[in-house]
Amino acid sequence: MIQSLLIANRGEIACRIIRTARRLGIRTVAVYSDADANALHVREADQAVHVGGAQARDSYLLGERIIAAAQETGAQAIHPGYGFLSENADFAEAVIVAGLVWVGPNPASIRAMGLKDAAKKLMQGAHVPVTPGYLGEDQSLERLQREADRIGYPVLIKAVAGGGGKGMRRVDAAQQFTDALASCQREAASSFGDDRVLIEKYILAPRHIEVQVFGDTHGNIVHLFERDCSMQRRHQKVIEEAPAPGMSKEARFAVCEAAVKAARAVDYVGAGTIEFIADASHGLHADRIWFMEMNTRLQVEHPVTEAITGVDLVEWQLRIASGEPLPLRQEEIAIDGHAIEARLYAEDPAKGFLPSTGKLEVLDFPSGLRVDTGVEAGSTISPFYDPMIAKLIVHGAHRDEAIASLRAGLDRLTVWPVRTNAGFLFRLLGDDGFLLGQLDTGLIERRGKELTVDPLPTAADLTYATSWFAQDLPDDTARATRGLEGFRLNRAPATARVVNVNGERVTFEAERGVLSSHVYPHARDGAALLVHGGATFRVSEARTDGAAGAAAGDGSILAPMPGRIVSVEVSEGQAVTAGQKLLVLEAMKMEQALTAPFDGTVETLGAVPGAQVQVDALLAKVRKAE
Repeated sequence: MIQSLLIANRGEIACRIIRTARRLGIRTVAVYSDADANALHVREADQAVHVGGAQARDSYLLGERIIAAAQETGAQAIHPGYGFLSENADFAEAVIVAGLVWVGPNPASIRAMGLKDAAKKLMQGAHVPVTPGYLGEDQSLERLQREADRIGYPVLIKAVAGGGGKGMRRVDAAQQFTDALASCQREAASSFGDDRVLIEKYILAPRHIEVQVFGDTHGNIVHLFERDCSMQRRHQKVIEEAPAPGMSKEARFAVCEAAVKAARAVDYVGAGTIEFIADASHGLHADRIWFMEMNTRLQVEHPVTEAITGVDLVEWQLRIASGEPLPLRQEEIAIDGHAIEARLYAEDPAKGFLPSTGKLEVLDFPSGLRVDTGVEAGSTISPFYDPMIAKLIVHGAHRDEAIASLRAGLDRLTVWPVRTNAGFLFRLLGDDGFLLGQLDTGLIERRGKELTVDPLPTAADLTYATSWFAQDLPDDTARATRGLEGFRLNRAPATARVVNVNGERVTFEAERGVLSSHVYPHARDGAALLVHGGATFRVSEARTDGAAGAAAGDGSILAPMPGRIVSVEVSEGQAVTAGQKLLVLEAMKMEQALTAPFDGTVETLGAVPGAQVQVDALLAKVRKAE
């Protein structure tokens, strides 16, 4: 067994690998960038090495520095995690040449599956079903157009070297093809340095089904059943589950057998995932499921497979890299219950899923969930990396039980002041289509604002929350404690109150009733945190002096997220019209124009070009015209 391990990654996956390594008695070495000097994975490891600047290209993508760190610390092996260098065949080869153990597939397998067109040709030769399409070398416009016409619209143009949702264009009619192809080729060339494309039949009701496979150096390959990753937003997975809802025994046998064939075709060793696309317009059927691509690494969503099989996949990776055979035979692996994972991101769904950065002043995970995370209360979500806060995983005897458990957990999760997608996840898990297992990759887009807008807490919830900071409420007002959902307060005469809820001024009639929220005891700065429908709300005393907590409803222009003021387009005292640009804020390499909410006059202007501002900072205030 490997005795010492360097983890060439960061965040939750680094912490996840460290957890298993520690259990196996393996010494761990972390690497970190300038931005991660105080990160959780650095403190969890036995040793840590600084490898460069905050940008990934200056640290986590510098293979030579990572290999040098392993050699300097006496690490025997390197685990790449996922992302960064995990599917870089040249890096894998360099690790092996340096005399270190590579915890992953051999470089030849990575290369074989790295280009989509070559991989599909390889799969055709291995008798693995592939999506109808064109994979040819002739990349002329005339040939590509002719092939698209032959396949039949709609079609999907995909970059050969693509990934992460980039270099993909749907074409619904022949007359759209030329422009879509040019756009796709430009993006492919810019992102991957390769403008070659392939064409596939576009599946109108697609399900994303993937199969976990494992191979060892003794020629054994097994599958650990399938996962459904159809809940996606802009081609990025949001919720994953195992097994796939509605998957018959016949379809499961066919898709898992195809996955094993695919792995054998490249002499696969280690953990890998074979991704398939299924036409779910009439349920899941074996003859309507096609190979899409292979990920030659551990997947983000691997915990749901661990939950239903009882297998620690990281342990298997380490044992196989140590030369051991697979711990179980195929007939010894079985499905137990149902598991679901939700990805908790630092982003604001109501604002187009803009990333939300800053310090996690409050981060309180509920009990009863498996939480894979690389942060804790006091950690900072930086703009340099993926904004994932945690993966929340549940396991139940059946799917309905797992859904109920995850929704209950989300409704007790408290995060502040960083915005999250928790409310979005809560509503998605309660969507009728999701509950019925009527899934496809377009469901989230079709639901739109039904999922992205957090409903305000009820009057009873707000009344309860104000008991933390309002000293003038009746003496018999109960003081909130964690987990008092369903607690009924005695009725009292209704009283009009005004509070700020996440900076928005809200007027309500104080009342006593059944609570639908949880109150987190964050009674500082005259505020309480209220968790309602998965979303965290800061309830504070209404301000009347135009301070930073005032709402856009009264003309206050607040920073939607931390960033830099690029420009200020108005001056104090200037008359403005509704929708007029007031200033421009840059955050996460994107510019956002902030506009006047109504006709009026700029009463206050605190924004200064070049200044760094925090979320909810008061940038300007417009007095409404009479």
